[in-house]
Amino acid sequence: MSELVTGEAVALELRPARLPSRALAVLLDLAVAVAVYVAVTIVLVASTASLDMAAQTALSIAAFVLVLVGGPIAVETLSHGRSLGKMACGLRVVRDDGGPIRFRHSLVRGLIGVIEILMTFGVVACIASLVSARGRRLGDVFAGTLVVRERVPVPATGFMPPPPPWLAGRFAELDLSAVPDDLWLAVRQYLTRMGQLDPRVGWAMAERLAADVAARTGAPAPREVPPAAYLAAMMHERQAREARRAFGGAPAAGMPSVTEAVAPPPPVHPATPPVPPSAAPPAVPPASSSDGRPGTGFVPPA
Repeated sequence: MSELVTGEAVALELRPARLPSRALAVLLDLAVAVAVYVAVTIVLVASTASLDMAAQTALSIAAFVLVLVGGPIAVETLSHGRSLGKMACGLRVVRDDGGPIRFRHSLVRGLIGVIEILMTFGVVACIASLVSARGRRLGDVFAGTLVVRERVPVPATGFMPPPPPWLAGRFAELDLSAVPDDLWLAVRQYLTRMGQLDPRVGWAMAERLAADVAARTGAPAPREVPPAAYLAAMMHERQAREARRAFGGAPAAGMPSVTEAVAPPPPVHPATPPVPPSAAPPAVPPASSSDGRPGTGFVPPA
């Protein structure tokens, strides 16, 4: 088993893809790439008929590199590891640590894939996948990536747990504008699916997200606060600000906490009018009874 972080940085526990599904995805990608390459070649031949042979050869090599090498790299980078073939087979390329891939990962996989897939007709890639415990080809080994399955049952409800009551309003004065939207989305997705994760995987994911949020807000989680509770408090504070911005005006710098925003004001009792000094009754010292016990202070009328 292995954990996956989707394009939204959501940690899910999935199985590494095996050779049959990966081979089918590669075949679908190659079929699309070859079809595009043939169409581009036909257009180039028709439009460059007046050029000499050297120019036509250079254009053909450029078309090969751009379509069959650069095309898959660009698609894999922009789709965060999901090419057309992988989308059809329910696969995704992720980093070894479960995070989404970047351009450098796709570049290394694409360049090595020219050798182990195109030039050797996939023989080297198949042997490497069979030998690897997680089904990785050479491009995955050098790029530090892994191909995993991403089709899992999605829960019917995305309930997000509230923060602990003792954390409500603790981050009310923080500036959250430096936190990007994709990181907020990652935090929300983690909080809604944290119950599906293995405890160790969920704790590691929460620590990583909490570190990212703390680096942008300048407010790390207190030592006694678990990272998941810290993320819940941050998300709750942001949602409260969004709600106030939508329904109650833009929040100020020193905004009240979530509980303060929704709690009713304390009851106001009518103040007792002050008694003027002239009308105040004279103080009567407590009397003592005949048996030495303190009296009640009652003075009978004359």
